[in-house]
Amino acid sequence: MGMLQEFREFAIKGNVIDLAVGVIIGGAFGKIVDSVVSDLIMPVVGLVFGKLDFSNLFVVLGTVPEGTARTLDALKKAGVPVFAYGNFVTVAVNFFILAFIIFMMIKQINRLKREAPAAAPAPVEPAPTPEDIVLLREIRDSLKR
Repeated sequence: MGMLQEFREFAIKGNVIDLAVGVIIGGAFGKIVDSVVSDLIMPVVGLVFGKLDFSNLFVVLGTVPEGTARTLDALKKAGVPVFAYGNFVTVAVNFFILAFIIFMMIKQINRLKREAPAAAPAPVEPAPTPEDIVLLREIRDSLKR
């Protein structure tokens, strides 16, 4: 029962829940960026560079069996070792776009933080001096005279 209670306290802590929400939103955001890259950016890049499909760029590292199509999927299914650098190019472009978007978001947040007027802390009034301290000070002052 102790371990279950300990796990419950751990799972309910704010940081764990914030992390879980961040991971879920990050996964969804990653899918959006992946779609932007594969559906919007890569076709334009492919058009500029002669209709290249980056996901199908590869180098065959082994012998291709007779009758196997020279496509990435067919070669992988046939067990031929393939250096598929096109997929890496797509993932790298995804990463740089995601990193740039996050950079712009953080830059905007920092700008908003600088623009927000900092609320001046209210002056803290000193606590009233206890009566016994006041009496001791009066005694001290009268002895000095």
